[in-house]
Amino acid sequence: MSYPDPEFESPERRSARRGPLPVALAALVPGALLGWMMYEAVGGGGSGVSPRAGVPASAFSRTSAAASSPVRSASAPSFASPGDDAKGAAGAGSGPLAGKVIVIDPGHNQGNFQHPAEINRQVDIGTNWKECDAIGTSTKAGYTEADFTLDVAHRLGTLLERQGATVKLTRDGDAPPWGPCVTERAQIGNEAHADAAISIHADDSAEGDRGFHVILPGTVHAGAADTRPIVGPSRDLGARVAGFFLRETREPPSNYVGEGTGLVTRTDLGGLNLSTVPKVFIECGNMRDSKDSALLAHGAWRQKAAQGLFEGIADFLNR
Repeated sequence: MSYPDPEFESPERRSARRGPLPVALAALVPGALLGWMMYEAVGGGGSGVSPRAGVPASAFSRTSAAASSPVRSASAPSFASPGDDAKGAAGAGSGPLAGKVIVIDPGHNQGNFQHPAEINRQVDIGTNWKECDAIGTSTKAGYTEADFTLDVAHRLGTLLERQGATVKLTRDGDAPPWGPCVTERAQIGNEAHADAAISIHADDSAEGDRGFHVILPGTVHAGAADTRPIVGPSRDLGARVAGFFLRETREPPSNYVGEGTGLVTRTDLGGLNLSTVPKVFIECGNMRDSKDSALLAHGAWRQKAAQGLFEGIADFLNR
């Protein structure tokens, strides 16, 4: 994802810098500062960071989602991790996150490029009208954002289910064949009465632009959009996700948006504007930067990313 909308003024881009994590983020999540110091100690990270033991990526059972018509139900594909019969006490319905519902929104869709008419139709996001969805970006080697986001979503879903949570995805496998629209992605979380929702992305920026940032909903009260009830809890969720993501991945906060905090507020995203549940987006890194792309394409690093997202969400739900 990037900042292509002419109606949205992107945060000031800043040159890459090295130094301690700003006090703002460290104060929100004390563990984040330790993560930043660890990052500095290894000389800025890289694909050679030894992976933390985690949940391996594997097959997921999928259910049929919405049809390919532009007007569709917003029902979410059910998420089922492998080995359901063997999960025992760690399965959904038991564990510290039992009773909690989390909606994971893997950004974009591998089939979007085959459905230009559908994804380019305009939808109402409250503040304005914009495209239903977008193709997304890719690394220079061709690893797509849509593949990346779904992989991390699967890893995150497994971690959450092992703690007893109910997990719903906005898309999975080839269902739906395109989209869903940003309006539907928000609706899925709303209809699930999710305790937390997260949309996973990777950015499309210039070489040398590095790092992650979490996008928070700004205050919007226009048309069908009213974010006022969720701005506070979403900021709490986002700060925790940012802190734990930094600690687990050692990926630095963005050096080009967010002024080094890893947090950005936007009011031009339908997935946030139309949400009625606590929700954030995360740009896990910049796919067009050679250093970030090497990490994003590495399975062990994606497991770390999922672990950071999991810990941030769990910390929010257990607050």
